[in-house]
Amino acid sequence: MTIHQNLIAGEWTGSNGAENINPSNTNEVVGLYASADAKDVANAIAAAKAAFPAWSRSGIWERHVILKKAGDEIMARKDELGALLAREEGKTLPEAIGETIRAAQIFEFFAGEALRLAGEVLPSVRPNIGVEITREPIGVIGIITPWNFPIAIPTWKIAPALCYGNTVVFKPADLVPGCSWAIVDILHRAGLPKGVLNLVMGKGSVVGQAMLDSPELAGITFTGSVGTGKRVAVSSVEHNRKYQLEMGGKNPMVILDDADLTVAVEAAANSAFFSTGQRCTASSRLIVTEGIHDRFVAAMTEKLKTLNVDDAMKPGTHIGPVVDEKQLKTDTDYIEIGKQEGAKLAFGGELIKRDTPGFYLQPTLFTEATNQMRISREEIFGPVASVIRVRDYEEALAVANDTPFGLSSGIATTSLKHATHFKRNAEAGMVMVNLPTAGVDFHVPFGGRKGSSFGSREQGKYAAEFFTTVKTAYTLA
Repeated sequence: MTIHQNLIAGEWTGSNGAENINPSNTNEVVGLYASADAKDVANAIAAAKAAFPAWSRSGIWERHVILKKAGDEIMARKDELGALLAREEGKTLPEAIGETIRAAQIFEFFAGEALRLAGEVLPSVRPNIGVEITREPIGVIGIITPWNFPIAIPTWKIAPALCYGNTVVFKPADLVPGCSWAIVDILHRAGLPKGVLNLVMGKGSVVGQAMLDSPELAGITFTGSVGTGKRVAVSSVEHNRKYQLEMGGKNPMVILDDADLTVAVEAAANSAFFSTGQRCTASSRLIVTEGIHDRFVAAMTEKLKTLNVDDAMKPGTHIGPVVDEKQLKTDTDYIEIGKQEGAKLAFGGELIKRDTPGFYLQPTLFTEATNQMRISREEIFGPVASVIRVRDYEEALAVANDTPFGLSSGIATTSLKHATHFKRNAEAGMVMVNLPTAGVDFHVPFGGRKGSSFGSREQGKYAAEFFTTVKTAYTLA
């Protein structure tokens, strides 16, 4: 089997291949991918630093053409790349193809942004002096991405970094190197100069740590766990570099008495269980008012009975496997914790056997949970959700905001009054009304508050806040 190598200074390198295993069929090796070491990281950073002066001053048309070409190829290969994503991460094929299309759209958007780079010209308060305010790239960007969105998240970091003239050292999650390798290969063939984009695959303890230890990175953008995010922050403060963190969520979905029950169940099921619940925007706390509680639980239970858990590539699969054995153990441990805490297991929670060996788990619904239980406060990152009964809207809002996280928050209601109040008062970076908490557009800002995020928003024109620095220049007329 061919080893997919790291890309450093425009050259493919590396011979020690690690297996990429299909969680739907653990007998299948998706591919072999090289593992970098600390020396490889140092070489990649040096290459990016050497390439920065020329790339940061490159023409906007050159950047536009490269990003546009990459987006066009991803779109043309959406079925192929979607299948790769489904096989290595376990997301259902329709979801995987949808994520691939989103990656193509992100490249298309930032190809356009390259042509829309703008500044301001202002008069000074002093006579005969002009002021120009411009944005410039910050330098070498370290990019560290998670396994749950293996093509979308790398894309929404790489595309703006390149668009605004930065160079990149990119470390994908070691569980899902396939999609990341494909993105880098596409950009490499699209005409990026040597050293502008460098790929270093491997373990976070080796590759990620070497990136954190380097004083040569001007910025690090990270999506992943809270613990690792804190380490990124500490190392970045030490090296006086810019950093951006997207870490996690314990997102609420509020269901009010006046909600359309069908809309509420569809939004809650999608939020909590699709993508196997492996989304930082997933709603794992379903906060339901008394008048609709019993009907919602009954309807939700019936909905869960219809969801098919199976191989991600099979037609008709609604929920694929958990990504790996470690995450599966985390999920099942939390299910046991929920039982011990006194929550009632209303549905699921069992391991499932299918035609092929894989990490299959029934979607799991707890009722009679409280907001003080661990299953209601700690991010599980699996297909596990808890129903919390509350008296009214006021208590629902208070419970929704009673969390150390603040990424996404949702409400199901037909009341304009409550929807408007919730949008204003939900302590989250993103608010959804009668929609799943997971799922955002590619051209608008993504990010949260409190323990979920730190730094400027990702995606859309707001990405410029992280990937550029502002310069103010004065000229005497």
